[in-house]
Amino acid sequence: MLLHELVGTTETVGSTSSRLTKIEALATLLTGLDTDEIAPAIGLLTAKPRQGRLGVGWRGVAALEVVHATDPTLSVQDVDASLEQLAAASGSGSAGVRRATLDSLAARATAREWDFLSRVILGELRTGALEGVLLDAIARASDQPAAVVRRAAMLSGDLGETARIALTGSEGELAEIGLRVLRPVLPMLASTAGSVAEAMSTIAGAASVEYKLDGARIQVHRRGDEVRVYTRSLADITARVPEIVDAVLTLPVQDVILDGETLSLDADGGPRPFQDTMSRFGSEAVSATVLRPWFFDVLHIDGRDLIDEPLAVRLAELERIAADWRIPGIVTADAQAAEQLSREALAAAHEGIVVKAIDSLYAAGRRGKSWIKIKPVLTYDLVVLAVEWGSGRRTGQLSNLHLGALDPVGEFGEPGGYVMVGKTFKGLTDELLRWQTAHFPTIETHRSAYAVHVQPTTVVEIAIDGVQRSTRYPGGVALRFARVKGYRPDKRPDEADTIQTLRGLLR
Repeated sequence: MLLHELVGTTETVGSTSSRLTKIEALATLLTGLDTDEIAPAIGLLTAKPRQGRLGVGWRGVAALEVVHATDPTLSVQDVDASLEQLAAASGSGSAGVRRATLDSLAARATAREWDFLSRVILGELRTGALEGVLLDAIARASDQPAAVVRRAAMLSGDLGETARIALTGSEGELAEIGLRVLRPVLPMLASTAGSVAEAMSTIAGAASVEYKLDGARIQVHRRGDEVRVYTRSLADITARVPEIVDAVLTLPVQDVILDGETLSLDADGGPRPFQDTMSRFGSEAVSATVLRPWFFDVLHIDGRDLIDEPLAVRLAELERIAADWRIPGIVTADAQAAEQLSREALAAAHEGIVVKAIDSLYAAGRRGKSWIKIKPVLTYDLVVLAVEWGSGRRTGQLSNLHLGALDPVGEFGEPGGYVMVGKTFKGLTDELLRWQTAHFPTIETHRSAYAVHVQPTTVVEIAIDGVQRSTRYPGGVALRFARVKGYRPDKRPDEADTIQTLRGLLR
């Protein structure tokens, strides 16, 4: 299949809000793929190439200066081969190999195809072709039951392989995929509630109420003396976390699969900033930062699969084998008791709590009503400094906002100026997109390749989960999970929240 056919499908998917239209477009694409194109195509659609890390950052992509092809000739297999070369490059001379490979790929791609590929390489593809939609498309294209496809994807941890088996495998092969120790499983996810009372009323019964840590999700597998530690995205980080390996080797089991989080603690036993934890995940170097695992679920013990057992059974087994490593929590149907645990979690500098139905089964990737997280939402008034043009269904509209905080004393620039602290396109409704596309060109100061820079006069209310240390922005902080609440025409830009206020959120 030629790449431009896949790009056209992503444009169709990105231009519609109809889930059924997305599924139909993706299913049509999938039925047109050859067997050896299925896994690479799934990787392109999700901006998660099957090769994993490619060793290419935005600077490498931005530095390219090539003349693109005028006619589309690249195939999905051509792209996959180039990505294979990028991922394989290592050692002395690897930077030159990557640059030559990128140059060649960009020159063979049309401008439209390269825009797509660059966003895939950087993990910034926003087409609406999320895993859940793709799973339904795979079911549609293969005429397999959706439940069987979802379970196979969960247990294999590989959406591309699931698609290949569903579309080309023998009868019953998909249903035969089972849980296997040392093969990571897609993690179960939690939906969000605005309050503890709302979460408890949704569960409507006994619930396990647990601390929500500001850490990193981990899945730990042990078979005998062999241990593997995987991230939320199923990357193997075993070599980077020997203390977690050592902890799991002390457990009284031979085979086990555990789900949990990890974070580093300060001298007083409190959680250190999220970035301290993530720095261990992104580096192969030995670090003085020690990670502690906290487990909240167990999926398998010594030959017995537990994913189809209720949470109450799984927690009892977890208590039996790993009581010292369990995440703090209680089982209750009392909303007041859950609220009290939430206060305790926040007082201990954790993010909040997760409320889980005690009879729930383990369903990977689902943000249903069985697991519900509650975190306090922080809102700040910031100033728009620039706006990027959108892609996909937002093509032709100004979308991604560059956000600045007021610096009244000039600690990071001119007194009364603004310090950039992040970007977001989350929370923008169609109405807001139309409004800002019309508004910001009227206060434009200049344009760069991707953005319209504007006078710092527009105040917008932004909700965040917190901030983290950043070397990218001059104020030393970046927003975490920023989303637009709405514009504030009632506020002057000199009434915006300050960079000092945001820095005060750093622990």
